[in-house]
Amino acid sequence: MAGRMQIAEILTLGRVVPVLTIERVEDAVPLAEALVAGGLPALEITFRTAAALDAVRAVATVPGAVPGVGTLTRTDEFAAAAAAGARFAVSPGFLPELAAAAGDMPYLPAVATASECMAARVAGFSCLKFFPAGPAGGIAALKALGGPFADLCFCPTGGVNADNAADYLALANVVCVGGSWVAPPDAVAAGDWARIERLARAAGGL
Repeated sequence: MAGRMQIAEILTLGRVVPVLTIERVEDAVPLAEALVAGGLPALEITFRTAAALDAVRAVATVPGAVPGVGTLTRTDEFAAAAAAGARFAVSPGFLPELAAAAGDMPYLPAVATASECMAARVAGFSCLKFFPAGPAGGIAALKALGGPFADLCFCPTGGVNADNAADYLALANVVCVGGSWVAPPDAVAAGDWARIERLARAAGGL
C-alpha cells in the first residue's frame, strides 16, 4: 500500500483516536469529514455492525482520513479489513496468532496486565492499546506499568472520556487515547456534524 504509515505514526496524528460504531453507511463520510476537520484523522471503525466494512470503504475516500478497523478478534478479519481500505487494525486483546496474521498491516493489539505486556513486547510490539483502561486500573495501572516497561507506549481505551482524557494524556507512556465521546450516538443520528467537529477540536486541544 502506497504511503503506508507505522502504527506509532498513526497514533501521533491526533491526541484522540475516535472509536466509531457506525450503524448506517450513509453516516460514514460526513462523520469522518467532521472528525478530520476537527483535527482527528485516525479513525477506528469497530467490527461490531453489519455496516462496518462498507463504512471503512466510504471513509477511505475522505481526504485526510486514516481509517482503521477495531474490535478485530479473528485472523481472517485482517484480509477483509485491508481489502476495504483499512490502514490499521486494533484488537481488544493480544494473541500471537493475530500478531502473525496482521502481516505488514499497522496493528495495535491490547493488553491489560504486565504478563500481556511482556508477551506483546516479545512479539515485537512497542505501542499497545491498554484496554479496558478504567476497569484494568486506569491511570494508576499505567503509572505502575511505566516502571518495568519504560520502552512501551500506550493508547488507553475503555472508560476514557472528556473528563479524564487529559489526565491520561499527561502520563509519559501515553501517546494518545481512544474514545467514543467525540461522536455521540445522538449527534450521529441527528446528523449534527457541526457538534461532532466541535467535540473533535476540543479533544484535539487536550
